[in-house]
Amino acid sequence: MKATKLFFLTFLTAAVAVTGFAQEHGHEGGEQGHFTPSKAPARGPAPTRNPRPAPAQGAPQHFNEQHPGHPDAPHVDGNKWVGHDTGKNDPRYHLDHPWEHGHFNGGFGPSHVWHLAGGGPDRFHFGNFYFAVAGPDLAYCNGWNWDGDDIVVYEDPDHPGYYLAYNTRLGIYVHVMYLG
Repeated sequence: MKATKLFFLTFLTAAVAVTGFAQEHGHEGGEQGHFTPSKAPARGPAPTRNPRPAPAQGAPQHFNEQHPGHPDAPHVDGNKWVGHDTGKNDPRYHLDHPWEHGHFNGGFGPSHVWHLAGGGPDRFHFGNFYFAVAGPDLAYCNGWNWDGDDIVVYEDPDHPGYYLAYNTRLGIYVHVMYLG
């Protein structure tokens, strides 16, 4: 009986360890490249050093061509911010009056998880903070639950006037402007 209990305990411990390893490493899910959102990144993206050209206005942009099973939207893969690589001269994220509604001061990074409390992409809120999704990113937030998803806000090092809102459930991020 003791041998059976010891075998069962060893099996259970191994199963928990393997499950924990797979979850911690996000998308390690086999040949299909299955994407599983991991916990919110420890920090936002670094400034882009070698920007790639911004896509033409209205041209579709693809984010999963080399990794089938990953979202076809800006996302975080481990520590890599996939899709945040066009640099500071991307005309899609140019604002004539950056910070016209002030700066968000509610806290950045994974120690500040915010629960969406209503609205939609053109105006959403949590706490007493209001934001709007940048026009070029509207298609990437179709699956967001505006009354319940948790997001983490990061500063955007390349696009003055914008922040990055990371959806912890989906692993997708979008550019957002603070409205006050």
